[in-house]
Amino acid sequence: MKLRWLRAPGIIRRLFPDFVWRYNSGEKKIYLTFDDGPIPESTMWTLDLLKEKGIKATFFCVGDNVRKYPNLYQRIIDDGHVVGNHTHNHLKGWYNNTQKYVENVILASEFIDSKLFRPPYGLIKRSQAKYLQTDYKIVMWDVLSGDYRQDISPERCYRDVMKKVRPGSILLFHNHLKSEKNMRYTIPRLIDELRAQGYEFGVCQ
Repeated sequence: MKLRWLRAPGIIRRLFPDFVWRYNSGEKKIYLTFDDGPIPESTMWTLDLLKEKGIKATFFCVGDNVRKYPNLYQRIIDDGHVVGNHTHNHLKGWYNNTQKYVENVILASEFIDSKLFRPPYGLIKRSQAKYLQTDYKIVMWDVLSGDYRQDISPERCYRDVMKKVRPGSILLFHNHLKSEKNMRYTIPRLIDELRAQGYEFGVCQ
């Protein structure tokens, strides 16, 4: 299943009103988030850019990637960014029973110290969410960048995101190989343009 919308339809938000979709505090602030890492090829570049720009972000990490690259995960922490749990094996909630899904999140928690959770693909059953919400705040997104899409150009990715950004938006990008081209083009331009418009950057909490 490939999500094509940039912003989740209102009906989906209403089905899960307890999820964090946007920080609507009235502040002119944006929340950059990165899913699926850490991986050396992408996360290292992301961290270097954020350090250069003086920005903190939130990384929803896959437990097995943290297991493989503990030093890279530690750099995320040392650089002052926030981390979240993204399951251990990037599971789709809709295609796994609740027990298996929750156990996978618990396994990831052995490597990721966080009470934030984001379901891979945004796919989660009510039963899974109900169980996880006893321990986690579930953070979704306000703008899906589509950086993983191979059918759009980097310029299109940038323009699409900029059209949807608003105060309090949680922006979702990815740290994996298929998003590299669009993500690397979009992020630095996005940061510079949003700053020029008076936005600040925050982290999920």
